[in-house]
This record gives sequence, structure tokens and C-alpha cells, in this order.
Amino acid sequence: MSAVYEPIGADDHPALNTDGRQLLYDLVSIPSVSGEEAEAAAQLAAFFEANGRETFIDDVGNVHAPGDDTVLLTSHIDTVPGDIPVEIKEGTDGPELWGRGSVDATGPLASMAVAAVKTGASFIGVVGEETSSRGARYVVETRNEPDAVINGEPSGWDGITLGYRGYVAGTYVATSESGHTSRPDPNAIQHAIAWWNRVEETFDPDEWMPVFEQVTTKPVGFDGGVSSDGLSMEAIVDVQLRVPPNRTIDEVRELADAQLETGTVNWKEPIPPVMTNPRTPLARAFRVAIRGEEGDPRLLRKTGTSDMNLFAAEWNCPMVTYGPGNSDLDHAPDEHLPLADFDKAVNVLITVCERMGVGQ
Repeated sequence: MSAVYEPIGADDHPALNTDGRQLLYDLVSIPSVSGEEAEAAAQLAAFFEANGRETFIDDVGNVHAPGDDTVLLTSHIDTVPGDIPVEIKEGTDGPELWGRGSVDATGPLASMAVAAVKTGASFIGVVGEETSSRGARYVVETRNEPDAVINGEPSGWDGITLGYRGYVAGTYVATSESGHTSRPDPNAIQHAIAWWNRVEETFDPDEWMPVFEQVTTKPVGFDGGVSSDGLSMEAIVDVQLRVPPNRTIDEVRELADAQLETGTVNWKEPIPPVMTNPRTPLARAFRVAIRGEEGDPRLLRKTGTSDMNLFAAEWNCPMVTYGPGNSDLDHAPDEHLPLADFDKAVNVLITVCERMGVGQ
């Protein structure tokens, strides 16, 4: 006998007139910042159990609903921090759900959960995408390759994302002897600034080239000053570099390391870039499904990074990224999702799974 899914609130709102919309509202209502996904994961698992699906939560917190591996639907449970009141507002095209995660990526996550229930496709809700991608890393280490992957991120209900840049982060550390600031010799902070200036010059942006095809360099943290014992000057710089598919992570790291004159860089585990084929049966199924909802399919390349990068690095199967929501609202203070777009995305996903042969 199936369990009963218990909505956590606002179940009498007239806009929450489908199980999918209610699930979306419930998941957005539960704070799920990276590292704190357990409550949202439990609610997601309860939805599958109430619909008669086998469900389990693995050792890192991913929610699995095993099914037909012709298609694996997967999106992330976690969000970035940000307190946005959860409410339904009337928008230009009907009711909209406002709240952190409504776009990135609880909208895609909930639409995939509904499609998985309707079609029998395999499903995994992963944790930690906004930080270390620990959920996706665990999945590729412990799970067999499916026949196709649909990764959930906002592309707009009529968009299909085929490419993402890669990502590599590092921490630069330098020390120098402390001394009077009137001395002309550069100290550790100056060394750090000079190194980063050389890195930026190495990957100087080309205004005539699309951002997707360039390396983007960003310092994201800086700490420095006299050490606690007063005997040295220290500098620590946290940096991130986005890497296009036409370059490799190793090449970019080597070029950044070549700019060192003093100090060292500790590079963290990278995420490689990805660009998938728009002519696969999976991509074609999306184009047909979107047209079936009276949309004009858009093929996208994103300048950021997603879990699809990790899946593509380990699995040699067709894959795309898809989900409702305007990606310009990712992490934004006005993050919101039109519920009509959510419904269309559910329909598209169901059609794609059926065209791919799920359940046959």
C-alpha cells in the first residue's frame, strides 16, 4: 500500500491544483542550502513513496527512485543561501511561485520528479551541486551508466542546454619577511597582486569572442597581513577560472602556474567542460516535445558549470540539461517561477521520456 503524501502548507491555494505544483511549493518552502538538504530530501522521497515508487537515500544524502534506465532524470536538491519569502503572486502570464530555489533548481527537480512518476523513468535528486558537487561525484562512482541523462537546471521550458564551461578553483599562498613599510622590496601581498595581474593578462578577454569560448578569471577571496608572531607577511588569494570546451583544465592550470614568481597555488578538484551533440535522439526528442507545447526550441551554451559536466566526463551516453525557469534569476533576490512554465516543462519531460522508449 502506498504512503500518503502530506503537503506542508498552502495546500488550499487555488494555484496549487496539481500534485506537481504542490510538490514544487513544498520543496521551495523547505530551506535546503548546500549541506542542509536532509529535510527537503525526506519530503522528496515521501512524494515518490506516496506514488508507489521504491525510494532510498544514499550515504551522501542523494534521493534515488530507481526505474527504467532508458532515461535518468536528475537534478539538485540544494540551493544557495538567501531568504526570499515563499509566496504565490499573480504575474503577467498567471501565478508565479516566489522563493529561493524556485528556479535553481527546485523547479527542474520537481518537474523531473513528476515526470519520473508518470513515466517510470529513473530519478536521482543530488546534493551539494552549489558547492563541491559531492552528490553527482558519488553517483558516477557508485552507479551504472544509464542509456541517457537529462540533468535538471533552468534553461526555460523551451530551451535545451548542450554545453557548459569547466571550473577550477585554487588558493594562492605567499609569505615574505616582515619589515618596515618604507622598504622598497615587495611583500607577500604585492607578490599576490602581481601574480593575479599576470594571470588576468594571460587570459585577457576578447570582446569579439563569445564568453562561452573564453577563460574567465575571478578572485573570490583575499586575506593578508602580518602573521600572528609578527615575523612575516602573509597573503592568501582564492581564485576561480572557468574553462571553455576548446581548452583543457590542465592547460589552464599550467598557464596560471607559469605566472608564479613566488608563492604556490593549491588547485582543488576540477570540473571539466562539456559540449554535447545536438543531433542525438535525446536532443531530437526535446525539439519535438517543445514544438508539441507550441514552443520554438532554443539550443543553449552556458558560461557556468553544472553536474552534467561530471556525468559527461564519466558516462558516454546522450545527455542534455533542461528545466523550467529563467536562468537570469539564478541566485537572485527576485527568484521566481511562472507555474504555467513549470507545467509545460513537466509535459515536455513526459513526452521526451516516452519518445525515448521509457516503459516500453
